[in-house]
Amino acid sequence: MTRPSLAVLAAATALLVSSCGGGGTPQTGTTSAGESVAGFPRTVEHAMGKTTIEKQPVKVAALDSSYVDAVFALETQLAAYTLFPASGEKFPDYLKAEADKYAKNAKPVGELEQTKLEQVLVAEPDLILSAKVRHENLYSVLSARKPTVFSAETGKTWKDNIRLAGKALGKEQLAETKIKAYEDRAAKVGAAIKAKAGKTPTVSVVRFVDGPTRAYSMNSFIGIVLKDTGLGRPADQNDPNAAQIFVELSPENILRADGDQVFVTAFPDPKGGSAKAKEKFQANPLWAQLKGQVHEVSDTTWISSVSLQGAHVVLDDLAKAFGVDPGK
Repeated sequence: MTRPSLAVLAAATALLVSSCGGGGTPQTGTTSAGESVAGFPRTVEHAMGKTTIEKQPVKVAALDSSYVDAVFALETQLAAYTLFPASGEKFPDYLKAEADKYAKNAKPVGELEQTKLEQVLVAEPDLILSAKVRHENLYSVLSARKPTVFSAETGKTWKDNIRLAGKALGKEQLAETKIKAYEDRAAKVGAAIKAKAGKTPTVSVVRFVDGPTRAYSMNSFIGIVLKDTGLGRPADQNDPNAAQIFVELSPENILRADGDQVFVTAFPDPKGGSAKAKEKFQANPLWAQLKGQVHEVSDTTWISSVSLQGAHVVLDDLAKAFGVDPGK
């Protein structure tokens, strides 16, 4: 990660001196889902320690794109956000409806690795969300100005990250309700697929990037979604103790990525390196020997989203590929 310059830190520090966080009395009432929002002030334990939140946050700065999705899922206004991996300032299509509702005044605050501290603070969020693995070196500056809550990481902890955001927002029940609705749907879609197939089909996920080709493990976001459906995985993608979210797939080992259905994504990098890697890899004669049916799916939802919204799109794609009811 690129550390912010001294000038940026100085600017942020100046903002700290010139303005102080406001207090507040415990807030009562209900969310749009009818959930009680009593319970503020509250103290939230997280990866960086403990944060006391005086009153229910109304506007949130999400400094990792997965937390943008979480803020939307928890029916909260977005104040600021870091750029999306593939679309930059533009919200991905799968978030369009929610962005229209919850991000009308949201401001982009730079790339994930080069977050602009002064712009985050100028957006005046009531809460800042990110992950230690992303912005550990920014925490002290951000938390001195605004309530700041960090998960340890993203990816395999995506459900717990939504729960953490829910606790910080006073919307724990809404978080649990939406996670359960997704899990119930995943189980339903998986059961329909297995019933139609008369067995537990295997699903392989192959991603092309400007570099070595990747096959995604059970400990990745997409791996967890597939686990929730109860579908099988190829041997190389089926280790519950895998330390990495993916294994590299060499041209000589293409057949190890085979499955009853093979889902392929390519990161939409502007220079087209992923597309070239994909073209070269699929030109290998071994690729034509895959027995499973190959499906092209969105890298944005299957890999990058790390969210409930993305997971629901994955379920749509699985239902379509296997020809079953999507269970909505």
